[in-house]
Amino acid sequence: MPPTLASLVQHTALKLRVRAAADRLDTPVRWAHASELADPVPYMDGGELLLVTAANLDAENPEEMRRYVRRLTDAGVAGLGFAVGVVHEAIPAALVEAAEEAGMPLLEVPRPTPFIAISKAVSAAIAADQYRAVTAGFEAQRELTRAALTAEGPAPLLTRLAAHVDGWAALYDTSGAVVAAAPEWAARRAARLTPDVARLRERPAPASAVVGAAEDRVELQTLGTGRRARGALAVGTGAALGTAERYAVNSAVALLTLTTARSRALHSAEQRLGAAVLRMLLSGEPDHARAVAGDLYGGLFDAPFRLLIAEPAAGAGTNGAAGNAVPVVAEAFAEALDTAAIRSGEPILAVPEGERLVVLAVDGGAAVAACAAYAEAQDVRPVRDKGTEGARLVVGLSAPAGPIAVAAAYKQAEQALSVARRRGRALVEHEELAAGSVLPLLADDAVRAFADGMLRALREHDAKGRGDLVASLRAWLSRHGQWDAAAADLGVHRHTLRYRMRRVEEILGRSLDDPDVRMELWLALKATASPAADD
Repeated sequence: MPPTLASLVQHTALKLRVRAAADRLDTPVRWAHASELADPVPYMDGGELLLVTAANLDAENPEEMRRYVRRLTDAGVAGLGFAVGVVHEAIPAALVEAAEEAGMPLLEVPRPTPFIAISKAVSAAIAADQYRAVTAGFEAQRELTRAALTAEGPAPLLTRLAAHVDGWAALYDTSGAVVAAAPEWAARRAARLTPDVARLRERPAPASAVVGAAEDRVELQTLGTGRRARGALAVGTGAALGTAERYAVNSAVALLTLTTARSRALHSAEQRLGAAVLRMLLSGEPDHARAVAGDLYGGLFDAPFRLLIAEPAAGAGTNGAAGNAVPVVAEAFAEALDTAAIRSGEPILAVPEGERLVVLAVDGGAAVAACAAYAEAQDVRPVRDKGTEGARLVVGLSAPAGPIAVAAAYKQAEQALSVARRRGRALVEHEELAAGSVLPLLADDAVRAFADGMLRALREHDAKGRGDLVASLRAWLSRHGQWDAAAADLGVHRHTLRYRMRRVEEILGRSLDDPDVRMELWLALKATASPAADD
């Protein structure tokens, strides 16, 4: 334990006497500091034993002492040591009363005891406490290592860890289920934290969180060194972890990571297998791909799936070896899809292709839904903006496909990806290109530039307060040239609308009788319209 005011009072060489707040002596002392400033608070961190002689204090003034002690209390000062026989032969009654009133422990320091002796005593006690913590931490590490080497699974390690932290410990697997807990009663407590573990695993690894109330403080930490967590550890205690307990928990995390995470070699082998399966599918060999996929990816062949291609919209750092490097942003995206697939029990195949990530996921499944949610959260910038800081993800998604149509699905995803880049969107599905309105195709800079040029003269006319030609043109075109209906929409007389349309023709130098002109004007209005104008 760190030194307390009580341990300093009990230190026979210091001969300190308690003069106020004797019931607060269990307060830990982080340091001892001497200061004769009238306001030492700006130089305090909290937890100090402040040593004074009151050379610059009006120690006989009750109101001044109340303010002085109140500032120290608010700053978290642990206690006040007052040296007698230097400036004052005894501690002034005003200070004693103020300290008692504020609950600030007040210690009388006799004349023969120098402040440096108190500082040395505090320093020695802190050093001894740190040494004990480090020693206990190394001992815990040795015990946990021996427990991890047994053939009984993680239970012995959790039992030792729970004993070291004087609490409980539990291990979760990749799905968030409780694998083991110590003591046994902790399994029910750990199961109630499954939603917290799920939220933790959605964050980039390694991740940690503190949950629970003060009487049952629980630390959660993810396990694993790969792109997604391979489990989680929960440690429940009645208070914040000390140095020794922290050593034990960190050791347990490292050991459990080694025993629960797949080796890098196994992960690389799985990735190579997935790449081989994808190549066979793209080559039109679904039967061979099914045979190679086996139980690992075979489930993908039993239902329609989607093929998606993801890549950063701007330059990004990469993870992995050269030639098989996945950008950091794609790594996080893959984690989100993997997590969703694991929770729903879906198979998923993810293969890095340079900076790209190619994924096969069950159509309508959790991974595809996670893809849409992940992309929706992105603020994607167009690829042509190469100077933009910060990479964002761009995704192209194919239509539902089967094993014999993977090559076509790949082309669809590439087409959707190209459109997503051009539109500056995070995700585009191929079905958007194959059906629906032509209006999304107008979301192009060249189209907008044409539309702005065509309508500029009308907008300038309106800006000078000479009429509302743009709105009138939109209403007239939307009503297919029906004067009465368009005038009613605008709330004007049909003769007023006729006059405005003549002005449009005069300003543009184009005839509204020409269907090509009407078509161009309508597309220009749609290309430059705000969302509210289209409602």
